[in-house]
Amino acid sequence: MKRADYISWDTYFMGVAELSAMRSKDPSTQVGACIVNEKNRIVGIGYNGFPHGIDDDAYPWTGEGSFLDTKYPYVVHAEPNAILNSTVPLEGATLYVTLFPCHECAKLIIQSGIREIVYIENKYQEASSVQASMRMLTDAGVSHRQMPAAKVRIGRA
Repeated sequence: MKRADYISWDTYFMGVAELSAMRSKDPSTQVGACIVNEKNRIVGIGYNGFPHGIDDDAYPWTGEGSFLDTKYPYVVHAEPNAILNSTVPLEGATLYVTLFPCHECAKLIIQSGIREIVYIENKYQEASSVQASMRMLTDAGVSHRQMPAAKVRIGRA
């Protein structure tokens, strides 16, 4: 008889996203993403960080101060990194991500053909960026659903 207490696909793929987030060097926000095709095969992973070749000790990690003295103009989000790391077309894929995508990431998600987003947290839901993201995703027919954080075991007590 097979084991009955194995984890669900959602828990498995979100665990990969959580594990990816642990690679981020950002001291305040670590985000991971895992893209899965319709056959439940991982086709892309990513986390937030600076572009390849950028010395992450020479650039700021702070979120405070003038724009050029913060991380914001330099960090690549987990979602675009996962899309860029993908090895196959993403039409019909599902994106597992630890934080709900911003408006810039939403545009890339829509353009890539991803059809569903599963996320853990939406702590910026009142921000204009996330509201724009939600609007675009909904209008483009990209479904999104929140997964309770308690279902994911990686990196949590």
